[in-house]
Amino acid sequence: MIKLKLSFSRLLPIFIIVPFVELFILLRLADMTSPLTTFAIIIVTGVLGAYFAKQQGRLVIDAISRDINSGKAPAKSLVDGLCVLIGGILLLTPGILTDIVGFALVFPLTRFFFAQFILAKLSAMVKAGTVNVYTSNSGFSQFDGTESVDDDDIVVIDDESEK
Repeated sequence: MIKLKLSFSRLLPIFIIVPFVELFILLRLADMTSPLTTFAIIIVTGVLGAYFAKQQGRLVIDAISRDINSGKAPAKSLVDGLCVLIGGILLLTPGILTDIVGFALVFPLTRFFFAQFILAKLSAMVKAGTVNVYTSNSGFSQFDGTESVDDDDIVVIDDESEK
């Protein structure tokens, strides 16, 4: 598990200000066009966003699989996946600004810049020691093959051969 120090005081203004800005933009758009047009824009961008996020998500999963199968660490592919996930969430959120950022995160050409920024930031945080990485085992002991199994410990629940 990676523990990042994100301050709630930094995120709170975003969760308060962004919805008000989005609401203001949507109301202005409804005044300039019509409420029906604004509603249609919200629905169309949501549907298109979900489609593109799903498509890009599948491509990212394939890239992660290829990286793992070739023995490479899938760091860039995982960051791409994070960008697509966040972009998909933003595209499903009603609003013009969130749609713009969401499409930028989902499309590969613009996602590249976000991914590079995130990778550089994470790399700097690791070098500075501000990211803590925790690992744990699954709680099961390793079986190395040298242990013997006592036949008295084996319990047959359903044996078809005795019928």
